[in-house]
Amino acid sequence: MVDRRSAEPSPAAIARANRQRLAQEEGARAMEDVTREAVAIRKNMARLRELRLAKEAEQALLPKPDTSGEKKPRKKAAK
Repeated sequence: MVDRRSAEPSPAAIARANRQRLAQEEGARAMEDVTREAVAIRKNMARLRELRLAKEAEQALLPKPDTSGEKKPRKKAAK
């Protein structure tokens, strides 16, 4: 006996195809979200780096206080 496939897919095959299609669409959306978040993170890191570098450059221009003659306060000994 030869088993022939019918032209119409079974309800199980339709459901499986629908689940696969939905999973593929959801995966594509998830990848877009990950990419979008990665771009936002890199932009924020660049912004913070610029702020840090500007602050370091500003501090490098300021004269450093002379602390060689000052004495540090002594800590009291614990009994």
